[in-house]
This record gives sequence, structure tokens and C-alpha cells, in this order.
Amino acid sequence: MKNTSLVYIERGGAYLMLLRNKKKQDENKNKWIGVGGKFEEGESPEECMLREVREETGLTPASWKFRGIVTFVSNEWGTEYMHLFTALCEEGEVKECNEGELHFIKKEDILGLELWEGDRIFLNKLFKDEGFFSLKLTYEGDKLVEVKEEDY
Repeated sequence: MKNTSLVYIERGGAYLMLLRNKKKQDENKNKWIGVGGKFEEGESPEECMLREVREETGLTPASWKFRGIVTFVSNEWGTEYMHLFTALCEEGEVKECNEGELHFIKKEDILGLELWEGDRIFLNKLFKDEGFFSLKLTYEGDKLVEVKEEDY
């Protein structure tokens, strides 16, 4: 079981998306996701998110919002508790990332990318600016087999 933070950094109506295409062993291989990673010992969700943003993009968000918790259950990858954020970052140059290619993608184009099926569910919640939520996504391989949602 692991804890992670994931953030969608917004700039000019687009989110910074990461195409995971550089690591050999990668549960997200060739998928587009936000920026984030695993907690280090003693980190809060916010500290993890800010560290991962600096490490992967070179950016520093001006502001952020904790949007929800997504529980991923996978027969291949185990269980993950992902702390989901959105952030604003209007300035700064994006550096090269060793995990994949970073691109700002217009929000209306994101659902056309190669995404996890469950990511489409929480991305729609982010796009609609819904309140805090908890979402449980159960996968068998790449197939989403169960969804449970709670809005707060």
C-alpha cells in the first residue's frame, strides 16, 4: 500500500500533463497523467505534491487546492491512496523530466489522450470544479471493473 500525491498544474486554460514514456518498469507506461509521486517519510500530502512538482517540472505553484482522495485497487500493482490537487502556476519554464514528456494540454483536449479509464472520472470532477470527493477505482489489469464515489 502506498501514498502518493498528484497535481494538475493549470496555466492559461491548460493542464500540465506528463506522458509517461521514459521508464522501463512503469505502471503508467504510455499514459498521460498529472505530476506527482510517492510520499517520503514524514511528508504531508501538500509537502509531497510541492516536492514532486519542483523535482519533475522545476515549477513552484503560486496556489493549490486539495481536491480529493482516489483509492486505486489493482490486482497487478496493489493499493494506492492518491491525494489529488489542482494548482495555479502562471510563470516559470518547465524543465525536462526524467519520467516522460511534459506538455500543457488544453482542458478540452485532455479526454482525447491515452488515459486510465478512472482518470477520466476524476478529471471530469476537476473540470466541473466539484467539491472535495473520495473515489475508489478497482482495476483488473488495465480494465476498470468497479467505481465507488463519495462527494463531500
